[in-house]
Amino acid sequence: MAPANLTPDYLAADEKYRQARTPKDKMAALEEMLRLIPKHKGTDHMQADLKRRMKKLKQESQKKSVRAVHSYYVKPEGIGQVFLIGPGNSGKSSLLDSFTNAKPDIAPYHFTTVMYQPGMMRYEDVWVQLVDMPPFSAQAPIPWLTSVVRNGTAAMFVLSLASDDLLHEWEEVMEILEQGKVKLVPTAEQAGMFDTGLAALHTIVALTHCDDPDAEDRLELLLELMDDEFELFKVEITRPETLEPLRRRTYELMGKLRVYTKQPSKPPDLDDPFVIRVGTTVEGLAGKIHKDIKQRLKFARIWAKEGMYDGQRVAREHVLQEGDIVEIHT
Repeated sequence: MAPANLTPDYLAADEKYRQARTPKDKMAALEEMLRLIPKHKGTDHMQADLKRRMKKLKQESQKKSVRAVHSYYVKPEGIGQVFLIGPGNSGKSSLLDSFTNAKPDIAPYHFTTVMYQPGMMRYEDVWVQLVDMPPFSAQAPIPWLTSVVRNGTAAMFVLSLASDDLLHEWEEVMEILEQGKVKLVPTAEQAGMFDTGLAALHTIVALTHCDDPDAEDRLELLLELMDDEFELFKVEITRPETLEPLRRRTYELMGKLRVYTKQPSKPPDLDDPFVIRVGTTVEGLAGKIHKDIKQRLKFARIWAKEGMYDGQRVAREHVLQEGDIVEIHT
């Protein structure tokens, strides 16, 4: 017979477990039961049994996933691919929903997202692909997560300032990534694939639920843990003005810039920019347009977004900047 001090909430969670038909629903119910069960010697054996059942579920899930680990891949689209990573219930799916036309499942409990969900975010006249990833959790590990994330252009780490486990969640996700040879780095550090097999991704941090009463206290602790390395963006889904700086910085994270072309004596084409890497020269742009144009290139005229150039003639070695209008002369 069950101990008399089991709460109605615990018994309701136990019934959810009995009715659950999927591993995800069973795991969610077990986690809720473990959280709600009274902690005393009389329930020690019950706590141990809950943990045993959770461990068995994880092992079964891993066995089913092991053959498919290398087949998971998100085809890149747009000018770059940004993975939204973090713990459960941090707001990743809500951000994807706000920035794109994707319609992810959103619910106030962990492990709503069980498969990656891509969506396209528009920034002015270009598109960036955002990919909402399932939660990174040591309690319910998903073996293929890091193998997918390592191929991204960059990452957005999403954390909730309403979570009492904020610091643990940050460290746990970082540890899981490290085990998969993925490192999140601030934009000042070098990113890319290294000969050692390590993949380093430029990363920014999005903080949700900033209106929580204890948000500022948690943020102060988080800043100490991060040592002020990463760029932080405080967002509220219901306040669009807080999302726009994050949208702009996500675009900048791609390491790309937009330039526009024009023919002599004609207006520029401002509807379809060329997206090039930061540091590209006039010669590099000419080659992107067509290899014959690159070979015949003599010079170019530049109209700069910031007004530094107004039709000024520049050499083929001139480095282009965001928003430049370029008139190629061959």
